[in-house]
Amino acid sequence: MRQRLTVSKGYGVTELYIPEGSQYIGQTISESGLPDQDINVLTLYRGNKVIPNPKSSRQLEADDKLLCFGKLESMRSMIPIKNQRKQKAKPKKLPKEALEIAEEVHHQQAG
Repeated sequence: MRQRLTVSKGYGVTELYIPEGSQYIGQTISESGLPDQDINVLTLYRGNKVIPNPKSSRQLEADDKLLCFGKLESMRSMIPIKNQRKQKAKPKKLPKEALEIAEEVHHQQAG
């Protein structure tokens, strides 16, 4: 999953990618089980083609990208554990002015 837009609690929009070797290749959207998991495919991106509101009979191919709306937990479970990105907090450098203010406050509190 890339970007998430939460619409209502537990539901959102995200992009799913069908990599080479995926179990979903050759299956239709219906056969993939997405609709059964309360996941709706809004748009299918295939190469340079954009297929809005694809039919459930559309067969999935390697490198397809699916813009989906549905249960976030269901969509998360479709991503193999090894491919899930763990979000790590990235420390940011404070501006010089903020550091100076922090040092000044620290000295005032210590003194």
